[in-house]
Amino acid sequence: MAELNVNRRTFLKASSVAGGGLMMTMALPGCSTLKNGGINDNNGSQGWDSNAWLRIDSDNTIHFVLDRTEMGQGTYTGMTSLVAEELEVDPETIQVHFAGVNPLYRNAAYGVQVTGGSTSVALAWKIIRESGAATRIMLIKAAANTWNISPEQCRAEQGYVINTLNGEKIPYGHLANIAATYSVPSDIPLKKKSEFKVIGQYNKRLDAAQKVTGTADFGIDTDLPGMLYAVVTRAGRWDSEVKSFDASKAKAMPGVVDVFEINAQAAVGVAVVAKTYWQARKAQQQLTVEWHNSQLNNVSDESIFAQYQADMAADPGKNLRDDGDINTALESAAETISAEYKMPFLAHATLEPQNCTAWAKKDGMEIWVPTQSPDMAQVAAAHASRYSLSDIKVNVTFIGGGFGRRITNDYVAEAAAISDRLQQPIKLIWSREEDTKRDFYRPSSYHRLTATLNQQSEINGWQHQMAGSGVFDYLVAEAAPAQYPFAPKFMYGMLESAGKLGEGIIAPADASIYEGADGLPYEFENLSVDYKKSDSGIMVGNWRSVGYSHNGFITETFIDQLAAQQQQDPVQFRLGLLKSNARATQTLKTVAEKANWGNPLPGCTQGVSLHKSFGTWVAQIADVAIQANRPLVKRVVCVVDCGQVVNPDTVEAQMEGGIIFGLTAALYGKITIKDGEAQQNNFYDYQLLRINESPDIQVHIIDSDEHPTGVGEPGVPPLAAAVANAITSKTGQRFYSLPLELNS
Repeated sequence: MAELNVNRRTFLKASSVAGGGLMMTMALPGCSTLKNGGINDNNGSQGWDSNAWLRIDSDNTIHFVLDRTEMGQGTYTGMTSLVAEELEVDPETIQVHFAGVNPLYRNAAYGVQVTGGSTSVALAWKIIRESGAATRIMLIKAAANTWNISPEQCRAEQGYVINTLNGEKIPYGHLANIAATYSVPSDIPLKKKSEFKVIGQYNKRLDAAQKVTGTADFGIDTDLPGMLYAVVTRAGRWDSEVKSFDASKAKAMPGVVDVFEINAQAAVGVAVVAKTYWQARKAQQQLTVEWHNSQLNNVSDESIFAQYQADMAADPGKNLRDDGDINTALESAAETISAEYKMPFLAHATLEPQNCTAWAKKDGMEIWVPTQSPDMAQVAAAHASRYSLSDIKVNVTFIGGGFGRRITNDYVAEAAAISDRLQQPIKLIWSREEDTKRDFYRPSSYHRLTATLNQQSEINGWQHQMAGSGVFDYLVAEAAPAQYPFAPKFMYGMLESAGKLGEGIIAPADASIYEGADGLPYEFENLSVDYKKSDSGIMVGNWRSVGYSHNGFITETFIDQLAAQQQQDPVQFRLGLLKSNARATQTLKTVAEKANWGNPLPGCTQGVSLHKSFGTWVAQIADVAIQANRPLVKRVVCVVDCGQVVNPDTVEAQMEGGIIFGLTAALYGKITIKDGEAQQNNFYDYQLLRINESPDIQVHIIDSDEHPTGVGEPGVPPLAAAVANAITSKTGQRFYSLPLELNS
């Protein structure tokens, strides 16, 4: 996992704040300050500019700006714990604030300010700790100078510096103004694992109290004086534009303020604005809209998969991995085993539907939004309004589920366009039906796998070919301008085009279809992986674990098929192919032990799966029964190796959540396309797992000194394969698509 690699002398800068206090800021050269910020107190006497990270006030209040969004995955607690560990304070004493937009807060893995890819703690592991450690060192120095003793005769503890000679102590806040005059030390030693008091020990959630008492502010909770409510009628096919509309009946409805067309980047439709949400929604039902023709009229699942297959047959595309010589292995094979997989589109179905509050004024716009990508949200708002980036302030809220959906910001563009026209504060809320039908779905994809057997009937080759849409093309319109915030808006189209051309060169490669396939851990003499990009025309986006979600299922069910052909136990077969991968081997052996592999629960059969995603190894064994020709998952045993654990409870919770999320997709998840439109509307036909269907989940964490890796997504990819393999063990039926449907 990559880590932000910046010289700490250019990265950290200490300064004093008005009224007394210490502010540790990030002072990277060449980064401009935009109209966004971290903290301002109620009277405005102590301001924290947008590049502030950590501040200690004279009243001993500690502030920390969280540069990643909190959507249930635990960054609010995890990142704060890193600061608290080195600063020697209780995490609960730190006031956490969500960061505004600034290039300083960019995710080093992606070049934009985004929370995704299970990267938050992994990337922050060193630099956040260094900011806390540097602050502690400077506070100790200030106390030592006050007492006229050596810093070695002082220690920091629970927000105080203590004189070890006489027990006298001074609170950090009383030392902050002195410490602010010092330079950041060039040598910032960090604690050893044996010295940790918070990391790996702290097992609470800092945001739990706010959430259970209803005081946590989610986007949908935003309330402004004089605020109006808006809904938008959109075309069923995303590329259609308004031809005409009749708003006469809608405008006559109670509370309606206005009805008008919006037509901007990512914001196309007819807006209904009213005094309350329900008034706007009821008036929307009286609206009649005629749409222009769409390029998607004849697009269906059948045509999409036919296109994938035809494109892949004409050109296998980009070779991603080429070990040995797969062509020779195919030509000389005594036997081949092949399988074709079709993976469906999937919706995100976040608990909190898409929403955004925007307030356009003469001199600028302010938005309040649950987004995973604040700088891209700012671009979306600018694109859809008269304002430039420097005129738009983004306030990030708690998020009621992201799963990748809130990386794209079409709902922000709509709110900005509506507020810009009215010059009033408005809150836009999507319905569940709109959220389901106009999602940026996980891409569908087609895969063909072939294994070769030599003359001794040994498997010596693995070929994986695939085709599908990439997500990059559907987010680059926001991502490219976000990387160049100084660019005028007339250049946004050029930046989008350059971004598409530079994918994999000046921008990260789009691995959304093939990730998890190109990194197959099993050692075959000949191994080849190819990807053909084939755009379906349906909007797609990041989805929890993205490409790993389908490739975990595909590779692990095919491995089980090969184990059966070789008449080997599935666990032992895998272990034999993991010859030089100690961490994978340990993870797999541990799950076999913890699940008592080979001795399933009564009435069940077992299935195993192993997958690495976002740097983290996860192995799962599912105990599954069959009732009324439906799978009933009784138990899932999960073993995770995510390196050094910051918060054990968070790791366990994310594995449990990933398993539930993955099981929902395995049993029910499927968006079908007919005539260019999604056919699902709500939870009645896009079903989620019910609590009575939830299995017993047992999570075991491998103790490790390795660098921390992701935990928000890696619980998802192995699940479907573990369940499918268990069913196959019982029925003999193999599965080459999802959701899992048993033969009658």
